[in-house]
Amino acid sequence: MAENEVNEEDLELEDYRDDEEQVFIKTHEKINQDLCGEVIKLEQGYVELRLTTTPEMVADEVGLIHGGFIFSSADYAAMLAVNERNVVLVASDCQFLSPVKFHDEVNFVARVRHKEGRKRNVHVEAFVLDIKVFEGEFKTVVTERHVLKLKLLDDEDKASGTRPEEKE
Repeated sequence: MAENEVNEEDLELEDYRDDEEQVFIKTHEKINQDLCGEVIKLEQGYVELRLTTTPEMVADEVGLIHGGFIFSSADYAAMLAVNERNVVLVASDCQFLSPVKFHDEVNFVARVRHKEGRKRNVHVEAFVLDIKVFEGEFKTVVTERHVLKLKLLDDEDKASGTRPEEKE
């Protein structure tokens, strides 16, 4: 399949992608790309990211890269594929398919596959050369305000007339 073709598993909403419009990063702007991956290609609903493994990621004397760095890069790729200012991860279903070692370059591809209201589902795959090392589905939500500035419980308590300590 040609690179520009979209298969059925990919982006469900063609209006979410506009290949002619230049896309800028709107979320997670302060991420350390040395630890989470460098953006190679960014489009609406799609991102390619490259993680170059470093000594700080090594988990043992053999050179195994800790899976947390792979997950972190996949999460970052999912956030960039959505690319909304206040996007947060709410769930994921991931498989680590093959180990990653020091000096590997891991290439991530993330695609928004479903958009419903504020919800976005993103499929992420990662490869070392042609070996798939990771695959996951990331469920995200776009919030009106930054997640640390939301006061969901306070608002809910005021509306119901209960105090937090009265809840079970």
